[in-house]
Amino acid sequence: MPKTEKYAIGVDLGGTLVKLGIVSRQGKIIKKTTVETKADGGPESVIAQIKYGVNILLHKNKYKLSGIGIGSPGTVSMKNGTVENPPNFPGWKKINLGKIIKKEFNLKVHIDNDANAAAIGEMIFGAGKNIDSFVMITIGTGVGGGIVFNRKMFRGEHGGAGEVGHITVDYKGDKCNCGSYGCIETYAGNAYLIRRVKEELKNYPDSKIWTFINNNPDNLTPEFINMAAENGDDFAKSVVHDLGYFLGAALSSVSNLLDISTFIIGGGVAGFGDPLFKSIKEIMTRRVLTPLRPKIKIIPARLKNDAGIKGASSLVFYNS
Repeated sequence: MPKTEKYAIGVDLGGTLVKLGIVSRQGKIIKKTTVETKADGGPESVIAQIKYGVNILLHKNKYKLSGIGIGSPGTVSMKNGTVENPPNFPGWKKINLGKIIKKEFNLKVHIDNDANAAAIGEMIFGAGKNIDSFVMITIGTGVGGGIVFNRKMFRGEHGGAGEVGHITVDYKGDKCNCGSYGCIETYAGNAYLIRRVKEELKNYPDSKIWTFINNNPDNLTPEFINMAAENGDDFAKSVVHDLGYFLGAALSSVSNLLDISTFIIGGGVAGFGDPLFKSIKEIMTRRVLTPLRPKIKIIPARLKNDAGIKGASSLVFYNS
């Protein structure tokens, strides 16, 4: 272990799971763990789970840590270390998470929106290493976004910039957990996607999805939808195409607003791969302003399942 090497703990706070790891400045994960978020238990429950996960990493730890980086949903004030109203976290209003974790572990704590953290991770370690400006889209329990412009994060006036998931694509649409209606998250987030497919699946008794889920809709996951699509199932392929349509429509607005043409897509649903990316690009090239059409690029995130951990750890390196 080189004496000059720096290490940080990265905490990827998701609606279902908290993923944590000790990461080197070069982006190598030395040790990692995953614990349940237990979001339904409210802020105290979630914070207890974060502490539990960090303690697992610290057990017999031999690495000198520079700090803890946390990527969290919601509006985040990096200066104050506060997390405000994360959409899929019941009972959570405004919590000074940075102060709580710093007091517990006596380490510097850097907090940013989870999609911003993922964007920084891709910029430093992943698909954005050689790209000056891009928008990072993370698709998991919700849909997040991080904006990189000229190799710097754009966070907005209050730290909430990049909330792509809450662009309205249907003003009469379903109610979103954020309180608005018809947000893209209500079409592309995991929970909404699974719910919608469950409702429609009964109309497709011959779909291969039934085989993968052992005829039990409660077993449905995006992975099974993807497996069915890869095996030529027409219904599953239509689900992927429709997902690309909604994302493409939302991202067209983002591209027109920001004059950014490169989008890096990560998160579980990004596992749909080329069919999803082609669908997104097809819609975007129809909808963006004419000068942007030949420049649109949809790129898969390179950090895959470790994007959140590496991105969160990079908050320590990026801000130190």
